[in-house]
Amino acid sequence: MSPSIHTPSIDADLLGAAGLRLERSGRRADVVLAAPERRNAMSPAIWRALAAVGTWLRDRADVVVLRAEGPSFCAGLDRRALTPEGIPGELGLAALAALPAAEADAAVAGYQEGFTVWSEGPFLTVAAVQGHAVGGGFQLALACDVRIAADDARFAMREPALGIVPDLGGTGALVDAVGYARALEICATGRWVEGPEAGALGLVQQVVPVAALAAAVDAFVGAVLAHPAGAVLATRDLLRRAPSRTAAERLAAERTAQIGRLRALAAGGAAQG
Repeated sequence: MSPSIHTPSIDADLLGAAGLRLERSGRRADVVLAAPERRNAMSPAIWRALAAVGTWLRDRADVVVLRAEGPSFCAGLDRRALTPEGIPGELGLAALAALPAAEADAAVAGYQEGFTVWSEGPFLTVAAVQGHAVGGGFQLALACDVRIAADDARFAMREPALGIVPDLGGTGALVDAVGYARALEICATGRWVEGPEAGALGLVQQVVPVAALAAAVDAFVGAVLAHPAGAVLATRDLLRRAPSRTAAERLAAERTAQIGRLRALAAGGAAQG
């Protein structure tokens, strides 16, 4: 990646307090989990910041990389959330459970926005995973279009072991990646899925040595950015929605997308994507 440009245009205090950093270089943006001292453990503050930066990037990037500092991508939920005291300034799990149903639902929906923004935004997303990706960290990687992992990556969905369920968008994405039976086996046992197995299962699209992770991500992003962004994103949309469409609906969607692309090319829009 070329030298990064740090942008002050989004609330830097919000990101910094949450342990995130935003870097931009041309039409690439990197959202960095930057709290290695706590293995990038997650909290509602991080989820709010992820939602904010993802929304802000909607018309400012064609490719977004989610990566992390330190030996772990994300060690999962900050364990203070499981204690009676909770995380200062945040709802603990007990307090969340005590809310009226509508308020609890709204709170969790707000947390989910920090994840859905990466699968629904008008950009292609890449998770660069090293070390632990547990629980919410696993689900954050699953929220991305493509996952590139170091060979030391270790994925686990530990929520059932804590008496809760994955609720940050990870269930559907995991089933899409590995199928229902394997997804259930991974979640119900809470076991580790090591990097090489993740590659064999299709959970990640590339596994490389730890020292080669940044270069592999750079190569992938460079290949994507070499093509018109509009064509890449239109293809992404067709592929993402294909499983939920009938054969006739897929053909109709392809026709609509192709006519849109042809019109863009005829109008000289290729250079703009």
